[in-house]
Amino acid sequence: MGDVRRAWTAYAVSQAGSGIGTGALPLVAILILGSSDWQVSMLAAVAGIAGAAVVVPLGPWVEFHRKRPAMIAADVLRCATLTSVPVAAWLGALTYAQLCLVAAVQTVGVILSSAAGAPYLKGMVPGDRLAVVNSRWETTMWTASTIGPPVGGMLVSAFGALAAIVVDAASFLLSAMTLGWTRHREPAPATPARRRHWLAEMIAGWHHIAAHPVLRALFVHALLFGGCLVASTPLIAVLMLRELGFSPAQYGLALGIPCAAGVLGSLLAPRIIRQHGLMPTLLAAGAARCLWMIVFPVAPGSAAGLALIIGADTMLLLCAGVFNPAFATYRMQAVDDGYLARVTAAWAVSSKVAQPIVIAAAGLAAAVLGARTALVVLAGVLLASVVLLPWKAWRPSPGSEHRAVPDLQTGAVKR
Repeated sequence: MGDVRRAWTAYAVSQAGSGIGTGALPLVAILILGSSDWQVSMLAAVAGIAGAAVVVPLGPWVEFHRKRPAMIAADVLRCATLTSVPVAAWLGALTYAQLCLVAAVQTVGVILSSAAGAPYLKGMVPGDRLAVVNSRWETTMWTASTIGPPVGGMLVSAFGALAAIVVDAASFLLSAMTLGWTRHREPAPATPARRRHWLAEMIAGWHHIAAHPVLRALFVHALLFGGCLVASTPLIAVLMLRELGFSPAQYGLALGIPCAAGVLGSLLAPRIIRQHGLMPTLLAAGAARCLWMIVFPVAPGSAAGLALIIGADTMLLLCAGVFNPAFATYRMQAVDDGYLARVTAAWAVSSKVAQPIVIAAAGLAAAVLGARTALVVLAGVLLASVVLLPWKAWRPSPGSEHRAVPDLQTGAVKR
């Protein structure tokens, strides 16, 4: 398992850097370029959509080539483009267009790395260990999300916005070097169909999802959940800071403290899967994470209201921490090796496109109805999305579902 540890180390280093660099590009836009509020808001949206569009032709390339070189290339690309920001700033040549390009490349890197990483990890890890290893990856992500932003904030306060970007760039370089030290021999990649256009090969990822009843249901539910969650973040800030009168410090506590629950959930996930099975865990945690957003718009502007908000967010992230490794394990098992990179890329591209649409819709609702009402609408959509989960796939036999291999056509489980 030495190569698994090295792959995990590379992932941990890059996640730590990304945690420290959270929000660094918008800070550069605000503090160095003096960008407008509209430009700062559009930075993430435009970069996400542009990055997702670029990935579409690259998805098949990842599927039909060795995965480790693709992961290393994604890290090197992200390192190089991030490094260009402080260099351009020091030369007095930094522009808003460059920031958009860098942000788009970061999106490309994230999607390519995850698309290549899923089949690469699946090839290294025995099937009965996938849930444990995915849990370790999830714990790493939540830990970086909890610790990284405060560390990044201290770096920015002490050395300026460019410091966090330098650390983030260095983390990708270290990640690439660590991946270069792995010695795992990958199986031969899938062979593309003759005379088939790259677009058809990429669309095959979406076709594979659509043809699998369980994955199809999870896909639709995931788009709704992710969109509502991302769209709720600015609305919660408006609600807490303007309407409820909480201080920035209290708002920071409400964002930071619950992240520890994501770590706890990811640590508990393997044990819960062993006791109750993979699919029951996935479905129960997937439904439970949709129950808590309704607390935000009804919380009062008092200490009790702050406690309610922190408690609700804690429970949401706890359930998400259990769900994510269970889902990652199921998708690895459910998708053929020759499609896993394209399915992962298709999933990520769809999320990157859907989220700005939901954000825009929620922003429009907030402008017309107010932030509180818009949050109620998002909470209602989340609650309604629970019915979209593939409840027919529930398998009640404890400890057996995570070892089962799902039939790709019916979604049933083969023993």
